[in-house]
Amino acid sequence: MHLLHRSPPPFPSHKFSLFPSHTTSKLFSLFVPSSSSASSEFASLSSSILLHPPPPLPPPPPITETEETEEVEGKGRVGIDEKLQELAKKWPMFEPRRGEVVEGRPLDVNLDLSLYRARQLTRRFRFDEAQKILERCIYYWPEDGRAYVAMGKLLRKQSKLEEARTVYEKGCQATQGENAYLWQCWADLENKLGNTNKARELFDAATVANKSHIAAWHGWAMLELEQGNVKKGRSLLSKALKYGGGNEYVYQSLALLEAKAGRCEEARSLFRQAVKHNPKSCASWLAWAQLEIRQENNVAARQLFERAVQASPKNRFAWHIWALFEADLGKIELARNLIQIGHLMNPKDPVLLQSLALLEYKHSLPDLARVLFRRAAKVDPRHQPIWFAWGWMEWKEGNLDSARELYRRVLAIDSKSVTAARCLQAWGVLEQRAGDLSAARRLFRSSLSVNSQSYITWRSWAALEENQGNPVRADEIRNLYFQQRTEVVDDPSWVTGFLDIIDPALDRVKRLFYMGQNASAENQDPLRNISRNEGRASVENLIGLSSSGSLDKTDFDLASFVKEKLSLDISKLDEHMQASLTCIAETENPIRLWRKKT
Repeated sequence: MHLLHRSPPPFPSHKFSLFPSHTTSKLFSLFVPSSSSASSEFASLSSSILLHPPPPLPPPPPITETEETEEVEGKGRVGIDEKLQELAKKWPMFEPRRGEVVEGRPLDVNLDLSLYRARQLTRRFRFDEAQKILERCIYYWPEDGRAYVAMGKLLRKQSKLEEARTVYEKGCQATQGENAYLWQCWADLENKLGNTNKARELFDAATVANKSHIAAWHGWAMLELEQGNVKKGRSLLSKALKYGGGNEYVYQSLALLEAKAGRCEEARSLFRQAVKHNPKSCASWLAWAQLEIRQENNVAARQLFERAVQASPKNRFAWHIWALFEADLGKIELARNLIQIGHLMNPKDPVLLQSLALLEYKHSLPDLARVLFRRAAKVDPRHQPIWFAWGWMEWKEGNLDSARELYRRVLAIDSKSVTAARCLQAWGVLEQRAGDLSAARRLFRSSLSVNSQSYITWRSWAALEENQGNPVRADEIRNLYFQQRTEVVDDPSWVTGFLDIIDPALDRVKRLFYMGQNASAENQDPLRNISRNEGRASVENLIGLSSSGSLDKTDFDLASFVKEKLSLDISKLDEHMQASLTCIAETENPIRLWRKKT
């Protein structure tokens, strides 16, 4: 009741009134009486109004079907396509909800700084610190998909695939399914795990979320090409050009398809489009160089390698593949210099040290090769080809126990990989020559359980039985190979062959240095059978660009380029390598082992 005796607040002045001055005076006269009698009546009326609650309002009129439809349609326009909505219904985890803003959230600029810091820590292999930063980013900015993408990549680097999948699921839920990058990363993960159908659905969701997301189209196309669906893959690449405008990776993949089909001129035209779209694309230059190597255009291939290192002077793949090319031509000293330059620019890359170790074993000392293998294994202890190549070298040197121990390390890392299958096959040959035939048979059988399409393993097993006087059993093994062999009309080996450039496999190095027997499958390379012009075109015509670009013959000086761009003296590469090898904590001195130039 105390509130009844409080004086009403002052009426606002006419300057702030919603009505004109004359209207205000009339309205004011309706509520403020002038006489005393009227004043008493007004007071009693006020008391009754304040003491008794107002009557309940009548219920609202029912909503008609038309109004309800309009309301639902209005709420449904949230920027998600109908196709994405249908796909979301298939996933029980997809429960869209709008994240609430966390109290005390820092400024948005801190998100960019935190993501940059996390990337730097990830590159330095400080995963725990990077993960803590990303967890804070997800807590404060749950609606931003970049933190989920970075967290998923971090977990995948640590082989925590199930945790990465959970992160991608939560990210798609938090971003309402509108982030194409999250869908694409999730699809790549499922594809890696072998869930092809699920990966297709996720790629489809990525293209629905953002039709111009080229990476999703390209990743989906690579999946179809790996499955042998060349027509579907080409169609997806065409859609990437149509909706996204294309980039160097799309042109490059189309060029590899043309090269596999034997249309080399069309492939060169697409490669020109790729390097024209992005002249700094080292991958496009390298893929083009591989085509010219298959066509035995060595001069053109060398010029393309020069272009590759000019486009990306610190790219380890460019120096590595160029070195393998020169070693194949017999230019060992040049190959050694190229690998050394690549290693000095990328001291944490184990593949370069592995190739250098094999090169030194072939043309120098086994002890030096052991030092390089140890250094490579210290850089990345989980890189299987290092231990495999090292074990192969020890086997050739007659150290069977050391070879067996190194082969065990290969299998301890991952017993289901392609490298593990090759390791089991090589170990089987070792046991066969050592006289343990039962162990050799078990190893061959284990290798085929991992990779049943390995012609070398089937041939090795058949040769073992034939050498033991069992020709019938050898024929049975050969027949088993032909029965279970998977025939692919459009072999996607050239399409996916570019992955061998990104991470060169050991068989490529072995073939390069003649370290193993040649399989009959090598002679069936489709690009080896491409019809060649009798009048070989000039180098300028082979790698020349269109009228809008130019790629003339250049006088490339490796020593000047390395000194200018990389601040390295090519005459002192051995000294730089000695300094790099001093970090190996071994009893022998790697500096003394390093071969001095004469």
